[in-house]
Amino acid sequence: MASALPHTMTAIEISAPGGPDVLRPTTRPVPQPGPGEVLIRVEAAGVNRPDVLQRQGAYPPPPGASDLPGLEVAGEVAALGADVTGFSVGDKVCALVPGGGYAEYCVTPSPQVLPIPKGLSMVEAGGVPETFFTVWTNVFDRGRLADGESLLIHGGSSGIGTTAIQLAKAFGAKVFATAGSADKCAACERLGADRGINYKTEDYAEVVKELTGGKGVDVVLDMVGGDYIQRDIGCMAPDGRHVNIAFLGGAKVTLNMTPVMIKRLTLTGSTLRPRTVADKGKIADALRAKVWPLIEAGKVKPLIHQTFPFREAAAAHALMETSSHIGKIVLTLDA
Repeated sequence: MASALPHTMTAIEISAPGGPDVLRPTTRPVPQPGPGEVLIRVEAAGVNRPDVLQRQGAYPPPPGASDLPGLEVAGEVAALGADVTGFSVGDKVCALVPGGGYAEYCVTPSPQVLPIPKGLSMVEAGGVPETFFTVWTNVFDRGRLADGESLLIHGGSSGIGTTAIQLAKAFGAKVFATAGSADKCAACERLGADRGINYKTEDYAEVVKELTGGKGVDVVLDMVGGDYIQRDIGCMAPDGRHVNIAFLGGAKVTLNMTPVMIKRLTLTGSTLRPRTVADKGKIADALRAKVWPLIEAGKVKPLIHQTFPFREAAAAHALMETSSHIGKIVLTLDA
């Protein structure tokens, strides 16, 4: 354990379920790392859709997790719990956390902690863990995207989308991304998408079929759900894989399963937060081995749309709810 840690810290709490204004600064005890845990002095914290859902009362933290929002941070190792190896106090790290990221100090299991890739700023690193963990496990593990295949990404201009575009292209895939404006589609294409599709003015399923010569795409990364799922099925290739990670358009759907059977499709999905530390540790290991070198070579980089001072978390959430951002929103704390 390190010495000279403060007893209390400033954190942003959810005072009651509701709109962005329910996010308020508060004083909390500095958490202490238990066995196998790392205490991080937070310098940047990513803002994610699950934070918004938790604030609204629709996504409670798992048992044992902090009630404070925040699922990813970057900062400096402040203290180590028993049995932690591979890190030292003072190391610059980023981490996927079970909650509590909107705070000056945050504790997380050590397998979910990674060194900051060389060349990234602290702010950029604060926008890495949640999106990169999510994209890797869903696109490459569950979706089994391979070199030479094609990927359709819904929400291409989101933090998840901008990450998925870059990683898929880096691993040799053809990428199509839907977004809600010409500017967002152009941003997707600048990041490497072969085609940005404006879902407000184009039928994405028809565009995809045309662009693939009628074959369809091999993998779909869908954060919309609802009636998109049947449309996705219609523009998927034989043996394609459909991966759901969110349901902005609704979780309950009625499907015609005939094309699923005829084309031998796989429908799957996952959520990251409830998974075990061991599962998350395996994802972290894969990222360090396969993705960190791409980041350090400048081939992949988190896209930061805007930063907000820590105490302006409400404004950051208000921006996220407009869906006008392209890339990540990050809270910054004084180092």
